Amino acid sequence: MAASVVSPHIPVLLRPLLAAVVPVRGTWIDGTFGAGGYARGLLEAGAGKVIGIDRDPLALEMAREWAGDYAGRLELVQGVFSRMDEFASDVDGVVLDLGVSSMQLDQAERGFSFMREGPLDMRMSQQGPRAADLVNSAEESALADILYLYGEERASRRIARAIVRARQVAPIETTAQLTEIIEKCLPRSKPGQAHPATRSFQAIRIAVNDEYGELIAGLEAAERALAPGGKLAVVTFHSIEDRMVKRFMQARSGTGGRGSRYAPEIQQGKPQFIQNTRKAIAPDAQELAENPRARSARLRVAVRSDAAPGERADPKAMGMPVMRESR
Repeated sequence: MAASVVSPHIPVLLRPLLAAVVPVRGTWIDGTFGAGGYARGLLEAGAGKVIGIDRDPLALEMAREWAGDYAGRLELVQGVFSRMDEFASDVDGVVLDLGVSSMQLDQAERGFSFMREGPLDMRMSQQGPRAADLVNSAEESALADILYLYGEERASRRIARAIVRARQVAPIETTAQLTEIIEKCLPRSKPGQAHPATRSFQAIRIAVNDEYGELIAGLEAAERALAPGGKLAVVTFHSIEDRMVKRFMQARSGTGGRGSRYAPEIQQGKPQFIQNTRKAIAPDAQELAENPRARSARLRVAVRSDAAPGERADPKAMGMPVMRESR
């Protein structure tokens, strides 16, 4: 299949991100390199070096066409951001953009989008089990859990039942097949509403790429990689991710509270992060006009202290949805 035309990438919340982390200097990690928008922004804002990490080999291949423009200041690494502390240490900043890049969404052959017909793939690394493997082999109850927990899809059981019925007739191998199954389970969306398949595709993509597990591990890796005074900036695109980042930063900055006014106050050691503001930064009107995909984006920033890294975070306490098999 011929490659699809890729639309220009617009990095979300780049202007407020750069404003929140000034001065930009030293070495930064862009843990979700994608089309390189954040890396370019950081380099042009004054970073001495950016280490761009991505598990998608295509992203790094495309970047080599322009990486030379920065005269050795951009280092490309294929890998997952949960291992960033193995690639660099004592860095001055880490940025993570948790959305699917437009490069991936716009390529039908990658199978991320219900708007473009292609093979049901969704693998960011282009390795391992595909979305089609999950959809055609998972038990109905597991599919329902994935759709409900990862996509917050209220019709999860109905959709899972329909998927199992359909795959008994023929394997579900394309985005169009899956989209049609989901559409038949839900009312037609009204103008301004999200497409009926939005939540299900999100949920399956998250499961295929273990995005929630990767997020918690990545936040912990950033904590280990950052030097004292280093900045952690994370851009999220839906409520579950934002909740996880918020709770991690609260827990590591000692601002998480008791959880209940009747619970005893927890004695905490020196916090690993300092939060200058606990409120997430949302896109302004200018950004929404330039890039409608930014409408659900939220930015959170914290500064690393000189405290030793904390213990492993409890996924449940961080608000991570946990499948029944793992409880």
